Amino acid sequence: MKLKDLGFWFRDFWAEFRREGSGLVGLALLILFLLVTIFENPLLPFKEANTRWRDITYWQDNPINAPPVWSNLFAAKKAARTANLDRGTRQELTNEEGETFVTESFIYHFKADKAPLDIIVHSTLAGSVPLTVEVQRPDGTTLQISQRYVEYDSPTPVRFSVNNDSKDSLFAFLKLHEAQANLSRISSGSIRSTEILFNKAREGMAASFEALKGDYRFTIKAQVLNREQFSMDDTRLVVTGSVSGLLGTDNMKRDIFSGLVAGLKWALFIGLFTSAVSVLIGVFYGIMSAYFGGIVDTIMQFIYQIFVSIPLLPVLIVVSAVFKPSIWFLIGVMVIFFWPGSVMTVRSMAFQIKEETYIEAARALGAGHRRIIFNHMAPLLIPYSFASMALSVPSAIVYESSVSLLGLGDASIVTWGQILHDAMLGNAILNGLWWWVIPPGLAIAIMGMTFAFLGFAMDRILHPKLRTR
Repeated sequence: MKLKDLGFWFRDFWAEFRREGSGLVGLALLILFLLVTIFENPLLPFKEANTRWRDITYWQDNPINAPPVWSNLFAAKKAARTANLDRGTRQELTNEEGETFVTESFIYHFKADKAPLDIIVHSTLAGSVPLTVEVQRPDGTTLQISQRYVEYDSPTPVRFSVNNDSKDSLFAFLKLHEAQANLSRISSGSIRSTEILFNKAREGMAASFEALKGDYRFTIKAQVLNREQFSMDDTRLVVTGSVSGLLGTDNMKRDIFSGLVAGLKWALFIGLFTSAVSVLIGVFYGIMSAYFGGIVDTIMQFIYQIFVSIPLLPVLIVVSAVFKPSIWFLIGVMVIFFWPGSVMTVRSMAFQIKEETYIEAARALGAGHRRIIFNHMAPLLIPYSFASMALSVPSAIVYESSVSLLGLGDASIVTWGQILHDAMLGNAILNGLWWWVIPPGLAIAIMGMTFAFLGFAMDRILHPKLRTR
């Protein structure tokens, strides 16, 4: 098939395809999936989600089992949202005693009805550094919530958590306003620091939370003892809210939306690569079976009947349990059992094509078997296999998800099946964590629906007899 002929064929195909509504919907969804895959990095809220999906320390600032941010729309009392404050105001000050301090200030505008779960400060420090963290509340009160001394020979990341490291300071603040009778029932270890910090100062604040809304100024102050050794960089503030991200978090604090975006490319790759390789093998297998005929056809059909009668899912489960599962291993096994899908259709068409006059003419001119199969028969039959490719993509995605759901998938990559497996282990359904189950399940369904729409549309176009059904 020449390039010019291919262009004519594509124009005719497109003229027919655009009349198929379901096919256009499938094409639009496929283009959307491809765009998300291409622009994955800008879309990922957590840029290292692909490589650090199972690294607990990477997600430690997120809330655990937090619902999506938009769930606030349906709540009577609004929860604080997770936020990252990366840009602070940096100053260098010298007091009357000649002591030099470097400060980094962040303003957090609190407007929710529920307190954040935590406030976390990150910085990279070097040298001998007396470090202080202060917060100025909207009511004018300034609290010193942490004071520590760090000493590092080289720049070292430092993490400070208000909820864990400020209990004593905030309990002292609570004692200034709470009645002594109420304090007898609580201790510094039993309070949640943020519920005191963001609470209105009043008697009874230990028993109930009344949000003090407004601007909170958090200041990280480091004293410079040795200018040559001192450094303070990459300071930032993380507000850990009780709602987080577009699709919430799981029980390991991982962002579900990041997992879905990271898993999209693997779903496309598994589906497209498996279907393309298996269908191409099936096409050439069917062509050769029909072309040679006789005993060759009988033997090839016997082999075909063996493979087509073996159930794939039990085989996948067994081999994944016995051998170390990897994505390439799963794809290889699926290809081995997927190729019979297009054999019979191609074989029946190849029987007709091999009797055509131009095939007889090619034989008369001395063309060999290889030339006839690859130059004359395959170019006519491969376009008709596109529908089979599209229709086999959902099966490959579902099989991989099924194996991963059982814990037998490739744990080194992020797939939608792996997310569902973790949800099953975390009892997501029993705990009401619907955002951990519905999004990956819905993504698998939409991906399957996309290629099913494309496959049915191409089937009707490439096999005109189906139009009457």
